[in-house]
Amino acid sequence: MAGSFTIAPLTAQDEAEWRPLFEAYSRFYKVEPTPEKTATAWRWLMDKSYPLSGLGCRSEGRLIGFAHLRAVPRTLFGIEGGFLDDLFVEPSMRGSGAAMQLIKGIAAFARARQWPVVRWWTADDNYRARNLYDRVARKTNWNTYELDPLDGRFGSYD
Repeated sequence: MAGSFTIAPLTAQDEAEWRPLFEAYSRFYKVEPTPEKTATAWRWLMDKSYPLSGLGCRSEGRLIGFAHLRAVPRTLFGIEGGFLDDLFVEPSMRGSGAAMQLIKGIAAFARARQWPVVRWWTADDNYRARNLYDRVARKTNWNTYELDPLDGRFGSYD
């Protein structure tokens, strides 16, 4: 099932093909997409002044996957690194090598910006993705936490 893929930055012309992929990605992570959320993500991707960038993966001219990434400060080192927010390949194209090509595209994107590292996380039960990630990257020993600032347990910042 391996094929020929083209990795390139997402452009305004990709929106119609990107939308159903992004909505499928949202549903994969049990987040119901809405037109507003999808439009916001697309607007961020197209806004050159916003820190989010997108890469698309095409097969036979058709958009079949994407990666969204951004620069993050690495304060201890005084440099920027990268963070991969999202990576998705259409289910019918999984196992085709498309995700590996996106990873290669991410590496090239990072090299062009002189990022020494790109980090990301994935769900613990996303075994298929973890299988690829275990082959191409180091698993860190960092734990992830989420703070809910609206839960009322924390006082005013003022």
